[in-house]
Amino acid sequence: MRNWVPNSFVIACVLTLVTFGLVIGVAGKSPLAAEGYWAKGFWELLELTMQLALIVLTGYIVAVSPLVSRTLEYIAGLAKSDRSAIALMGLVSMGASWLHWGLGLIAGPIFLHFLIRKHPRVDYRLAVAAGYLGSTCTWHAGLSGSAPLLMATPGNFMAADVGGVIPISLTTFSAFNLVLTAVIVVVMTVTVRWLYPASPRERSAEAFALHDEDADARSAKGSPERDDHSAERSTPLWIERSYALNLVMGLLGATAFWSLYTEGGSRVSINVLNFAVLFLALLLHPSPASFTRAATRGATYLHGIVIQFPFYAGMYGLIKYSGLAEIIARWFTSIASPKTFPIFIYWYSGLLSLFIPSGGSKWAIEAPYVVAAARSLMVPVPQAILAYAWGDMSTHFLQPFWAIPLLAIARVEFKDIVGYLAILFVVNFVVVSAAFILMPYLL
Repeated sequence: MRNWVPNSFVIACVLTLVTFGLVIGVAGKSPLAAEGYWAKGFWELLELTMQLALIVLTGYIVAVSPLVSRTLEYIAGLAKSDRSAIALMGLVSMGASWLHWGLGLIAGPIFLHFLIRKHPRVDYRLAVAAGYLGSTCTWHAGLSGSAPLLMATPGNFMAADVGGVIPISLTTFSAFNLVLTAVIVVVMTVTVRWLYPASPRERSAEAFALHDEDADARSAKGSPERDDHSAERSTPLWIERSYALNLVMGLLGATAFWSLYTEGGSRVSINVLNFAVLFLALLLHPSPASFTRAATRGATYLHGIVIQFPFYAGMYGLIKYSGLAEIIARWFTSIASPKTFPIFIYWYSGLLSLFIPSGGSKWAIEAPYVVAAARSLMVPVPQAILAYAWGDMSTHFLQPFWAIPLLAIARVEFKDIVGYLAILFVVNFVVVSAAFILMPYLL
């Protein structure tokens, strides 16, 4: 895979050209029209781009604060061997993503640094791949899953078609979804342990010529906290060295958090999460100088998000405005029966996710005809929602969109981990496909 798979930016460009070909060849649009759809969609994910950039940046600032650093080092030390460290990495990623997809994006790359400190000879590529499991296995089945939450929101754009709302008790908290999630977490944890190579020494972090800035600071100065204090003493302005401003601004953010949370319908949206983490970071750092220094280091990891996300937004525009998604969906549903509909939607959603990896945006495109097809086949709509949700994250194994923050912080290319991810994809695909084949007979 390392010899044949290009870097993540090249993958985004190749997928763009493939999408152009599908729009022209399958949807029957002219090249000029396709170019217009692409340009129209190119900037439609700017809000998401900024949100994800803030997730990575604020998450990094929190992680390198003295208290959180010590906590994460302790958790990383719970693994007694390199093989168990890989399993711990996967569990942290999958557990955090189930709680909130944004938290999962932070947890994997940040915890990776602390895991490597405790287990410097662990297989680095497999550790990075395990840190991506949350975005591929649990997030859309968890508390922040876009499709289930949207369908449970009063006044959503599909409310008239489904007769109101579909509560998450029928989707996220259904017995089927909870059991399948538990099974996948166990299976994927066992699989990453099984994948651990017999001779991983040449694949350690040192083999990738990686250097941890915080580890370098510790070895040179004794500890990151000591490095912070010496830097603060060199700052002439007392207000930059004092905790007072951090405390005042942190408390201001904490008091404003509740109103922001309630105004959003008591839901932890990505904006609410970013708001909370930003002001938590201020409270956890000993001074404004420490906070801004951590922000400067964290900002070096954002280039992949800023450059690549607009290309995926362009693909979103191509598929959305050309009607390609509807054409593919009609082909799938035309050959489906009430018993095969869930598995076909699972496969279809995974296929489309290669080109539109944003679950919420894709559901806005797919929902009208997926729900209509489910109702015409007398398939319960919650089954269609779950099939869509699991399919949406299934092919994230094979493309780097949601791995970009992890790859940036880990400082590896997608080709370095996609070999492991391909094997994990096959295992996940077989287990989840079996579940949705059996779904109509179980429910």
